[in-house]
Amino acid sequence: MMSEIIYFDQAASSWPKPPAVMDAMMKCMQEYAANPGRGSHQMAVQASRVLFDTRKHAAKLFGIKNPNDISFTLNTTHALNLAIKGFVKPGDHVICTNVEHNSVRRPLEHLKATANVEITYLSHNAEGYIELSELERSFRPNTKLVVVNHSSNLLGTIMPVGEIGGICKGRGVKLLVDAAQSAGVLPIHVGDMDIDMLAFPGHKGLLGPQGTGGLYIHPDVDLDPLMYGGTGSQSEAVLQPTVRPDRYEAGTQNTVGIAGLNEGIKFVLAETVEKIHAKEWRQTQMLMEGLLGIEGVTILGPGIGQNKTGIVSFNINQVDSSEVAFILDQSFQIAVRSGYHCTPLAHETAGTLATGAVRSSIGYFTKDEEVNALIDAVREISFQYA
Repeated sequence: MMSEIIYFDQAASSWPKPPAVMDAMMKCMQEYAANPGRGSHQMAVQASRVLFDTRKHAAKLFGIKNPNDISFTLNTTHALNLAIKGFVKPGDHVICTNVEHNSVRRPLEHLKATANVEITYLSHNAEGYIELSELERSFRPNTKLVVVNHSSNLLGTIMPVGEIGGICKGRGVKLLVDAAQSAGVLPIHVGDMDIDMLAFPGHKGLLGPQGTGGLYIHPDVDLDPLMYGGTGSQSEAVLQPTVRPDRYEAGTQNTVGIAGLNEGIKFVLAETVEKIHAKEWRQTQMLMEGLLGIEGVTILGPGIGQNKTGIVSFNINQVDSSEVAFILDQSFQIAVRSGYHCTPLAHETAGTLATGAVRSSIGYFTKDEEVNALIDAVREISFQYA
């Protein structure tokens, strides 16, 4: 049953995973699933080595000089909360966009309600792009941070992070990038792009398991830890250690998941993000061309020929997106995501608050025949609701 499913929910979690990911997780469980950094015996040492090996590969992928500037998290949401709550102080001003995920909006709104933090939301056009001139005009004397997603999880729009980073650097303001939809899919170099903090998931484009992710923190940036507790280092101290990454990694790490993530990152490095993006972009164009040929179908975000990630969100006439997704699942064995995708401000601008949107998302292992199957299914559903 499960093997028959055509999976177009890659933006939520990539599937399937490279076999090496599962093999590494099983090997860890069978051979060295001890606490990393908590002991000197050979199993604990091996666990620590795998964690550091994963940091090294992530550092290579993102152009990070010191692997210890990467702290492992449970997911991008965890990483964003660590960055935002650890950096923003009462009275600070933060700039972000209307296409940010709730993982950005909700922590900021919490700080607005509890710590007198000011927020400016930058508007975007129908394709999801912001005006850099509006960003320039939004800076204030107390602006502390700019937060932007590298690619919209609704529209697939790719933000000009490098240009934004240059603007922030010129103003002396830190830049936090949400790479939930771009890590492993788009080239990212934190130095070249002037990124001060990079939040990334392990379970999407990096092809690792759920429950993994990370936050890169520039060496000049100090965060208040989100969690306090045991780290295996400086145990005699009353306060949280200052050494990285221990300062931000209280408690036992997900060694099994990180072992799998290591193999996912190694797969991406071997294939290269350029090859991965080119393949996904080709199929994205193929899907968009097919859907736009169907009467009653509208697509959100950048149009055909424009650069974007493998996210294609669409609607059929005024049919509720949940109904379309249900039919795709039950009648065609096609898995998509429906609703608001945790980004209501983007739907408000797109005019889709009444219906939500059907989000199909392509991954590296998506086949051309699966793209055609989705197009044919949408055509049949559209005919039913004509």
